[in-house]
Formats: sequence, structure tokens, C-alpha cells
Amino acid sequence: MHKLSFLFCLLICVSGCKSSKNTTSYNSSRTSEVSRASGTIPDSDTSEIVPLAPKNEADLKALGLEIVDFAQQFEGVRYKYGGTTKKGMDCSGLVYETYKAYNINLPRVSRDMANEGIKIDLEDVKAGDLLFFKTNPKRNSINHVGLVVESRVGHVEFIHSTTSKGVITSSLAERYWYHSFEEARRIL
Repeated sequence: MHKLSFLFCLLICVSGCKSSKNTTSYNSSRTSEVSRASGTIPDSDTSEIVPLAPKNEADLKALGLEIVDFAQQFEGVRYKYGGTTKKGMDCSGLVYETYKAYNINLPRVSRDMANEGIKIDLEDVKAGDLLFFKTNPKRNSINHVGLVVESRVGHVEFIHSTTSKGVITSSLAERYWYHSFEEARRIL
């Protein structure tokens, strides 16, 4: 409750002194909201919340971890093609809704998401980065996306939605995912 009160006071102060126009953004179409302390998508319109951009590496790391925490609330949700709710979701629906909760707009389809952000080496991935896969040998296009949960030397875990098990966390060391991996991208 104290966090909510603090954020409300901060919002009033920022809007009252008109300092919001001085807020910098790392990308004008991709900003993070003040704080997602509740870990849920708000029911009300958040257009009055002043977006703040992460200012340094520590802020980006914290935002990445918050995004992962948000995505993990969907663990165990069944797979549903085109789904974006706890009643069912597909891989891009999971990523789309997770980033949307932080006011970061991504395309709805994984192959289009693969055009966003910057391409990074697998060795450089961090929590919150995206992994893209080509799982259909008959088509040479990206058709699956996962969100990096944890990365350490030689080991990457990611959360995603599979047709057989729904939203789960997998390891890139698993043979299927290792051979299907196409690229990693950083959105933040």
C-alpha cells in the first residue's frame, strides 16, 4: 500500500511541475511504466502514468527481471492458438502480453517480433531478452519465441508456450530447442 501511495504522490508531483517532458526514453515507442509492484495488469487506463526510461545497466537488469517475474505468473497456462489470457495463450501471446504490461508494444506474431530491437549474440543474453526459433523444417521462417528467464555461461533458460505443455520454462541445452534456435534479440 505504501508503494502505491508513493507512486501516486510521485505521479502528482511529476505532472504538477510539468517535468514529464524532460523524461528521456531509450526508444520513444518502448517505455517502461513507473513500477509494476503489484505484478498484474491494471484494469484502469494507464495513460496518465508518466513513462520512465531505464537510465543505466542496473535499471535495465531490474526491468528485465521484473518482466520475467510477470511472465512467470502464466506458467502452467494451457496452449491456445492466438490466446493472450490465463485461459490460454500461444508463444507470441505470452511475450506480447508480458511486454505490453510494461507499456512496450511489440507485434503480435513471433516472426514480426524478430524484426524488433537489436540482434545479440547468444553469449550476451540477459533476463528479458527474446529467443527466436524455426521449429517447422518445411518452412524457413521464425515461428516460435521465448523469453530469457536466466542466463549464465553455457546455460540459457527461457519461458514460452508449447502446444503440448502450455507455458513452461525450458533450457536451450535441450536438443530440440538447441537445433531449432535461430537468433536472440534485445528489446530493452
